[in-house]
Amino acid sequence: MSDRVEDFLAVRRHSERGSYERSVIDAILDEAKYCTVGFVDDGRPVVIPTIHVRIGDTVVIHGSPASRLLRLLKTGAPCAIGVTLLDGLVLARSVFNHSMNYRSVVLLDCHGRELEGEEKWEAMHRITEKLVPGRWDDARRPNDREVKGTTLVSFPIDLASAKVRSGPPVDDEEDYELGVWAGVVPYRLVPGEPIPDPRLAEGIALPSYLRS
Repeated sequence: MSDRVEDFLAVRRHSERGSYERSVIDAILDEAKYCTVGFVDDGRPVVIPTIHVRIGDTVVIHGSPASRLLRLLKTGAPCAIGVTLLDGLVLARSVFNHSMNYRSVVLLDCHGRELEGEEKWEAMHRITEKLVPGRWDDARRPNDREVKGTTLVSFPIDLASAKVRSGPPVDDEEDYELGVWAGVVPYRLVPGEPIPDPRLAEGIALPSYLRS
């Protein structure tokens, strides 16, 4: 771990929003439904969004063995991983002071390893349960062909930082007298009403884990 990487990890812009506490970092990683992975392929920078799950002190991503992302990263090539949760639009009295309430995590200098055997099976289980708790015990589980057709790569959570912005807008003192509405418009990811597959067999009820 180089001093340059540690220096780059430090939250400098609004450093008061930065956190290096694992409890904060883990909570954001757990709530986020997907991450973005940045890496260099053949000398070119690439970013790819993908599903992830945190398992203990690691972050695991998965995909096809043909994926250039996974083919490269399972060899230990370095990458960076980021997630962001949007909590609200912050409307100030001046356009310049508009902002967002958010929670984000960045993992730097990540080096992955491919999961096999029981670790791979458990990671597939955990990814499924993160997306829809209860689904693993309800749907058909992967067969041998499907397991072989999936690559999972695990990255230790070593160099990680969180950044969080919350609360009302912060205006210039003279702007508080302006006759302009200011405040926060909350945002959150909310599941909608489940839409049955047109080919769903008659008589199959909505599972209890989806009704809740």
